Amino acid sequence: MNNTVTPVNVADTVIGGRSLVLIAGPCVIESESLCLQVAQTVKAICERLGIPYVFKASFDKANRTSLHSFRGPGLEEGLRILAEVKRQTGLPLTTDIHEPWQAEPVAQVVDLLQIPAFLCRQTDLLVAAARTGKPVNVKKGQFMAPWDMRHVVEKLRASGATGVLLTERGVSFGYNTLVVDFTSLPQMRALGVPVVFDATHSVQMPAAAGAQSGGRREFIPHLVRAAVAVGVDALFMEVHPDPEKGLSDPATMFPLSELEALLAQAMAIRRAVEPDLSATAGYFPLAP
Repeated sequence: MNNTVTPVNVADTVIGGRSLVLIAGPCVIESESLCLQVAQTVKAICERLGIPYVFKASFDKANRTSLHSFRGPGLEEGLRILAEVKRQTGLPLTTDIHEPWQAEPVAQVVDLLQIPAFLCRQTDLLVAAARTGKPVNVKKGQFMAPWDMRHVVEKLRASGATGVLLTERGVSFGYNTLVVDFTSLPQMRALGVPVVFDATHSVQMPAAAGAQSGGRREFIPHLVRAAVAVGVDALFMEVHPDPEKGLSDPATMFPLSELEALLAQAMAIRRAVEPDLSATAGYFPLAP
């Protein structure tokens, strides 16, 4: 078993080092102005709290429940907006890709490629992402056991990935319901890669709101506090100034106005448990 976690460099931000990192932004690129508002607001919050920050937004939500749901501005316009966010804020960027051909053009703009949970086993997509020279963050599928993610890590490393992250986002528990098994965090970290906790998708209720997914936003703070206590290298959160009016995942995006207080709690918990976590990181046994 690999007891060493290899840190991942996302531009100048290190994930898997001493700092808890935040990956956050609106679920989908709704407009340039919204992305800039969220990026600038969260950047200021993170600077006050001493948290490195990676901005995230999707140019295309290819897995919406309904054919008629808003998907985003598309690749060309989405990348233009993401590049403008980087130009104005200096923040590192991440976004998700859904098809192998998207990897190279997206890698020209963003610093971290994200693989959606439903696509975490797609070999061609993983290989294309790894070959760009950018680090890759893979969301663990809702149908995947944490120990089975070793095959994902092996695919990426064998294809030349410069860095690998794994993200926990809940596991299917019957119809329209996700639960979080917090033992998955140390089990995936024992694969030698930094682990991210997706606090907002983990409270999702897939396709439970008719033509869109529902969710229980009120449980996000509880899951954040629990994940940080267990031990993670980064938090992933989709945030919005008015979540209910969001064009994607309105039930699970976290209110921007409440973010600073929650992150302050997370940092206090991390400071309290960090000595114990650093002493035991990587020594959690993998399931057979």
